[in-house]
Amino acid sequence: MKRPRLLAVCIATCILAGCGHDDAPSYQGYVEGEFLYLAAPQAGYLKSLDAPRGTRVSEGQPVFAVAADPDIDALQEAEARADSARGKVENLKEPRRQTEIATLEANLRAALANLRLAKTRLERQKSLAHENFVSQAAIDEAIGNYDQALAQAQAARQQISTYQDTLGREPEVRSAEAELQAAEAQTAQRRWTVERKTVSAPAAGEIADTWYRPGEWVPAGAPVASLLPDDRRRLRFFIPETLLARVQIGQTIEARCDGCAAPIRAVIDFIAPQAEFTPPVIYSQESRGKLVFRVEAAPAREQAAALRPGLPVDVRLPTEQ
Repeated sequence: MKRPRLLAVCIATCILAGCGHDDAPSYQGYVEGEFLYLAAPQAGYLKSLDAPRGTRVSEGQPVFAVAADPDIDALQEAEARADSARGKVENLKEPRRQTEIATLEANLRAALANLRLAKTRLERQKSLAHENFVSQAAIDEAIGNYDQALAQAQAARQQISTYQDTLGREPEVRSAEAELQAAEAQTAQRRWTVERKTVSAPAAGEIADTWYRPGEWVPAGAPVASLLPDDRRRLRFFIPETLLARVQIGQTIEARCDGCAAPIRAVIDFIAPQAEFTPPVIYSQESRGKLVFRVEAAPAREQAAALRPGLPVDVRLPTEQ
C-alpha cells in the first residue's frame, strides 16, 4: 500500500517541478491575437469578397468591395462641376484673342508712323519760319497735327494694354476661384467615398473570419472581415506576486509550446498594474501566494506569423534561463 502512494507523490512532485523539460520553472500562458475588424464607412451591397477566411493577405491587398454605383455617378457629377468652374476661371484670366491684339498692334504701328510724319513736318515748318518763309498759322497747324498724332499713338498703346489684361474684374475672378475650390472639395469628398468602398488589408496577416457574402446588404461601419496581422500576436502569461519585482518591460523571455521546433523569443512590453485572481478577502500572509500578475510580450517578427491564438505556452523568465 505504501508503494503506490509513494509513486503518486513522486509523479505529482515531477509535474509541479516541470519534470520532462528542465530544472528552471516555467509559467503558463497562451498566444493572444489582436484582431482588426475591416469595415466600409458607407452602406451598400457586398460586391466581392476577394479574401475568404483563412486567406493570407499582404499589405494593401483588396479584401472586399461594396457596390459604389450611386457614388460613382455623384463623383462624375462633381468632376463635371469642377471642370466647368475651372473653365470659367481660365476664361476670366485669359487675355483677348490674338487676332484682336494683332489688329490693335497694326493700329499702333500706323499711329507711330503718323507721329513720325507729323514730327518731320513740324520741324520743317519751324525751319521755314526761321527764314520767314511761312506764317505763324502754318506752324500752329503743324504743332496741332503733331500733338494729335502723339495722342493717337498713346491711345493705341493703352488699348493694347487693356486687351492684354483679364476680361473680368478682380472681384469676379476671386468669386470664380472660390467656386472652383468648393467644386474641387466636393469632388475630393466624392472620390474619398468611392475609394473607401474597396477595403484593403492595412497590414500583412491572415483573414480570420468573414460575416457577409456577395449580394448581401452591408450596413455602414459593419465589419465584413477580421484580420489577424502577423505583428499583432502576443504572448500572455501570469507570474506570482513574489517575482513581480524581477520582471521589467524590455526584458527578453523564452517560451515553448507543443510542436514548436524552436523556443519562441519575445520582449516584455506590458505588466498589469493590478493582480488577477485575487481572493475576495483582506490579504494575509497565506493569501498573498495566490496573487498573480498578467504579463504580455511581443514575439519576434519572424516567429509571430506561425503562432495561433489560444496556443498554450510555457514561459521562462530571463533570470531563470
